[in-house]
Amino acid sequence: MNRDARKLPECTPIILLIGAVLHLSSCGQLSNLGEHYREQQRIQELAALEPIDAHTHISATGPQFLEMLGSLHMHVLDILYVDDTNPYRSSLEKQKTDALRFIASSDGRATLCTTFDPFEWNQADFAQKAIEGLNRDFADGAVAAKVWKNIGMELEGPSGKYLMPDDAILQPIYREIAEHNKTLIIHAAAVDSAWQPQSLGQRSSTYMTAHPEWEMWKKSDAPQKKDILDARDHLLATNPNLRVVGAHLGSMASQLDELGARFDRYPNFTVDVSARVHQLSLLPREKVRAFIIKYQDRIIYGTDLSFSAQDNPQTAAEAWKETYLLEWRYFSTEDTFSYWGNQVQGLKLPDPVLRKLYRENAMRWIPGIAK
Repeated sequence: MNRDARKLPECTPIILLIGAVLHLSSCGQLSNLGEHYREQQRIQELAALEPIDAHTHISATGPQFLEMLGSLHMHVLDILYVDDTNPYRSSLEKQKTDALRFIASSDGRATLCTTFDPFEWNQADFAQKAIEGLNRDFADGAVAAKVWKNIGMELEGPSGKYLMPDDAILQPIYREIAEHNKTLIIHAAAVDSAWQPQSLGQRSSTYMTAHPEWEMWKKSDAPQKKDILDARDHLLATNPNLRVVGAHLGSMASQLDELGARFDRYPNFTVDVSARVHQLSLLPREKVRAFIIKYQDRIIYGTDLSFSAQDNPQTAAEAWKETYLLEWRYFSTEDTFSYWGNQVQGLKLPDPVLRKLYRENAMRWIPGIAK
């Protein structure tokens, strides 16, 4: 055979390259590289908004966690609440000390939402003490105050009557918050399943499985969910100068039409989406998309994520980042992907709506939340 005939063709390097690419593809490596590229792109798009997570609970700090926030340019509102079923949350001062330590380490990426101890509500000086504590925290930089679901779902007076969000004893506190141009964040009521007996031993809510103390259907004297939401609405009506953020889509994630009616009726009311994006993803896509676009000035991004001293910092940072990118994918793209075990399609909200959802609404409804 002629020596020249044994030479490889000049196109051999290209053939070898194509072969290598096909081999990589068959191994899934190209797919992984592509997904890595898309993830980096999503990080850049999200970070460019200087996003705000307006609903978190952070009581620890650490370089890995702070690096995660910095990589996403994420700003957070650290929210306090008093919960007698949680040993750590039962102490307001300990929470506040830990939160302020984190905020001081955050390089300006975190602000405080304070609260008061509602378990003192039957004491004669309750309102005055609560106001004095809030004012101290406002002077130290707190931008909002929180009312949690134990008002309406747990606290009872001697007669057995539950303390409701619109009770007269709370009105001086609400007026003080408004006079200081601060915002009230209220978690009124809870998921529907708290009032629904479960059949055949099945529970419709993993949260209720972990927190049976909130199973209101077991308490014959407890207010119904509608009663609590009506009390919240009365609070809105009687405090028109108070900005109010309803946590967790105002506990109305499955009743978007009713939530929209509240927006139409109460101009001082908005909501965050914390811990309810999954519920939104299970509703008809076009209904959710149309709702968010229609009420684009009334919806704030939040997660309800937590980070404490008991958590592994690296694991927590990775879990937070995963949540942020997954929810950004839902809001910003029209991808079809697996979310909490379900196939969902992203909403692909318009850019101006995304800017409001992730930053501008929080800045307007909670002044001072970020710089």
